[in-house]
Amino acid sequence: MDTARLNDRLSRCQPLVLGLFRIVLGLLFASEGAATLFGVLGREASPAGDWPFWYAGVIELVCGALVLLGVVTRGAAFLSSGAMAFAYFTEHQRDGLFPLQNGGLSPALFCWGFLLLVFSGPGALCLPALLRRDEVLKSSSSSL
Repeated sequence: MDTARLNDRLSRCQPLVLGLFRIVLGLLFASEGAATLFGVLGREASPAGDWPFWYAGVIELVCGALVLLGVVTRGAAFLSSGAMAFAYFTEHQRDGLFPLQNGGLSPALFCWGFLLLVFSGPGALCLPALLRRDEVLKSSSSSL
């Protein structure tokens, strides 16, 4: 297969793969928030109002769910990216420069993954697009 044909095939799959990336990233982020807020998944709950961990848990749960569903994706991803940058620089950076040294691999990856979504958008399989498609199908079937 030549390179041009391969690039065309990969480009056609880009919205779907971006949507799957968004769903997985949102699910992982929301699970971090649920673990922090409710003490599930092997983690103890952070006390309500405990700065910054409880607030980070709220951002993780709410923004993770919004990103997962593809609702206000760019705004939720922007807030999430900033929260993870804050977490990296306040909690991890003091222990070393690189994420492997300071235990900050997850915040670094979340930060850059969400920043990618800020600029790329939700991709395919987002709830607003699925609802619009359903409305279009209903309106076209009722006009028959």
